[in-house]
Amino acid sequence: MYQIKIEGRCYQVQLTPSDSVGIWRCHLRENSESGAREFTLDARETQPGVLSLLLDGRSYEIRSEITPAGTVVCVGDRRYSAEVADPRSPRTRRAAEGHGPQKITAPMPGKVVRLLVAEGSAVEQGQGILVIEAMKMQNELKSAKKGVVRKIMVKEGATANSGDVLAVVE
Repeated sequence: MYQIKIEGRCYQVQLTPSDSVGIWRCHLRENSESGAREFTLDARETQPGVLSLLLDGRSYEIRSEITPAGTVVCVGDRRYSAEVADPRSPRTRRAAEGHGPQKITAPMPGKVVRLLVAEGSAVEQGQGILVIEAMKMQNELKSAKKGVVRKIMVKEGATANSGDVLAVVE
């Protein structure tokens, strides 16, 4: 699940690979809308920083550029300012290290297979909180900061949707 801001509008995007190379299932929701759109797209990197996208029979060339003002995404001759946050990336985790509670969210749909700590436990930055299984792979979700586990919202065996809050560390 990616959090994307384009020209000031916020979106949640989830990409799931299909069995065919380059084919992706996309789940797109604008944060201000209640409904989500789902579609299939064919995406291939034709050269570094250039993506060829086939959507509904139309072809698009998409380039990303890093400028002093931030990231710019170019679609054909149109330019859009963009910000992308991947909740699994170290940069996004570092941003969560600030003051206040840190919500540990499911990065993708999956099953909670193991709780590594109990509510009220003191944890260190980088310590595992729980393990979630998605697409037959187990992912350990870790605390981005030192603190105390205030709440665990799930039990072992529970199913989680992408973006669900699983635990809170203060």
